Amino acid sequence: MLALNFRPFPELMSERLLFRQLSPGDADEVLKLRSDERVNRFLTRNPSGTIEEARSFISKINRSISNNESIYWVIAFKTDNKLIGTACLWNIQPENYRAEIGYELHPDHWGKGVMKEAMPVIIQYCFETLELHSIEADLNPENVQSAVLLERNGFIKEGHFRDSIYFNGKFSDRAVYSLINPKNGGSAK
Repeated sequence: MLALNFRPFPELMSERLLFRQLSPGDADEVLKLRSDERVNRFLTRNPSGTIEEARSFISKINRSISNNESIYWVIAFKTDNKLIGTACLWNIQPENYRAEIGYELHPDHWGKGVMKEAMPVIIQYCFETLELHSIEADLNPENVQSAVLLERNGFIKEGHFRDSIYFNGKFSDRAVYSLINPKNGGSAK
């Protein structure tokens, strides 16, 4: 079975980006990200409304990391270390060597290649460091940009589930994508 240990926190880097741990000092940026209607458009969560909710979210995330239940990175440019997005691995199934990936980016940084640069770093961590067998992504199929990002990184659409999510008084579809570790017979791009 997969053994998880996120201590010390696994900071990652790419050419322009730093992937670091969420801190109480990120509360303002967390609030901006989690309350932005454009970010939340395809997500099944209520927007954060107060700085206290953002602080509570940070505490919850860091407890989960301390308990080796999930990992959650702040995505920041190396030049200023300010939160512009996040990426996480959650719904980790140690017995199946599988985790679900999640990510979000503030709209001010859309179209700048941030997630295109970030995704391979996270995938490499999943397969080389954690030695996962597979990564899953669950998204609203109307989120075309996210689907394109996943497909460009070798994810394959496994299924489309109609009206499978009920949130805020309406049903919506969901799509499930997966990527198998190339060392275990999966395809890689």
